[in-house]
Amino acid sequence: MWKEKLSSRKFWNAIVGFVTAILLALNVDNLTVQQVTLVVGALGVLIAYIIAEGMVDKARNTDILEGIEVEGTVHYKTED
Repeated sequence: MWKEKLSSRKFWNAIVGFVTAILLALNVDNLTVQQVTLVVGALGVLIAYIIAEGMVDKARNTDILEGIEVEGTVHYKTED
């Protein structure tokens, strides 16, 4: 469940909105609010990328991607 949440753009937009509202309520200057917003957004992108790559790697290792093209290569399960 957390993997899906942490890789969700909606989740990170909600976090950015919440942090921005808190900073503005505390009368933090606009430059600081912008910087914090950018850092939180960048962190969200990085975490989503890491989780997505981990899911792809796991799928490759467990043959979930059978018959699906991945990076130009089609993987098929062979019967022995």
